[in-house]
Amino acid sequence: MHIETLLAHLAEEGGVYDPYGASHLPIYQTATFDLKKQSGSKIYDYTRSDNPTRDALETVFAKAENGASCSCTHTGIGAIALLFETVLKANSKILVEKDCYGGTYRLLQVYKDKYNVEVFFADFTDLLEIQNLLETDNFDLVLCESPTNPGMKIIDLRELAMLAKNNGSKFAVDNSLATFASQKPLDLGADFSVFSATKYISGHGSTVAGALVSKWEEDGEKVAYFANAEGRSQNPFDVFLISLGIPTLPLRLKHHEQSAIQVAEYLEKHPKVNKLVYPGSKNHPQHELAKSQMKIFPGVLTVHMQNVETAEKLVAATRWFGEKASFGTADSRIEIPAKISHASFSKEDLQAIGIFPSTVRLSIGLEHIDDLLEDLENALK
Repeated sequence: MHIETLLAHLAEEGGVYDPYGASHLPIYQTATFDLKKQSGSKIYDYTRSDNPTRDALETVFAKAENGASCSCTHTGIGAIALLFETVLKANSKILVEKDCYGGTYRLLQVYKDKYNVEVFFADFTDLLEIQNLLETDNFDLVLCESPTNPGMKIIDLRELAMLAKNNGSKFAVDNSLATFASQKPLDLGADFSVFSATKYISGHGSTVAGALVSKWEEDGEKVAYFANAEGRSQNPFDVFLISLGIPTLPLRLKHHEQSAIQVAEYLEKHPKVNKLVYPGSKNHPQHELAKSQMKIFPGVLTVHMQNVETAEKLVAATRWFGEKASFGTADSRIEIPAKISHASFSKEDLQAIGIFPSTVRLSIGLEHIDDLLEDLENALK
């Protein structure tokens, strides 16, 4: 089954038992269920533990990622936390790509301070360095994004998965920027695929959500246990809000990609741009690797402007690009990562991943490309 068909039949493929044959995912907005009045194949008692609405979305996400099971969480960072709660323990060691989401970076500091977890940051494009690290120490978890955010590096997930497996480490990929409609980390060897559903998956920017998909049933059972025990589960109404955007995800991603490629072509030639980093550009050093792992390039690109003043003017002067956190919505967005999405990073750590006060991140929305290009041209005058 192709991904477009799976997502278009969300309720059916999610295994919803609805006596009225609802064509879209129905909301079971209830805290409890009457055990004496149920006739379905699965018995429900309490929504934190299980809920038919959430079960359907988890089933579809697991199918979309080719995983054994999925647990949906109330936020994207909640899914990262659930991953840590499942795999890590006090005094664990975790190896993380240094160009990571700002929320992940902040959460790692919490685990470091509170649970004495040893956190090692590294450049995952340097596979020899990663191999040396994995062979000289025992890591419980290896974690990266690909593409990275905001550096837009592409990680060789197949090679990294082999290195992690050979050294007894669990390997997790944050798939928020690519999504399962473009890239399937579990097929490339990862043990977990984690993502924020707030962004492309929903597409509307109307709620926050996350998901953790496990490749192996044993891991999935542990994830589900901790999701229930620690109250990580997503509420039914937010599940419904996320579901509204899912059938159109592949179509939206292609539009984001087409517009982002044109924006990248325009900005690459602009005299006020020092450097543009976008995996969909043939000038990206890992463009071919990106093509081998992703079917669709994301609509997010990073631009290094000639100076701080130019960057700040670009952010302030654009009309259709809102200065907002996050990405993957219908509306275009622009931000200086050092001020918003990665404000939790120290100045030194930002510089280590090549992010400066003159660095701008753009999320290309679904507006007409002519309007976006005109907006950027006017802002850069």
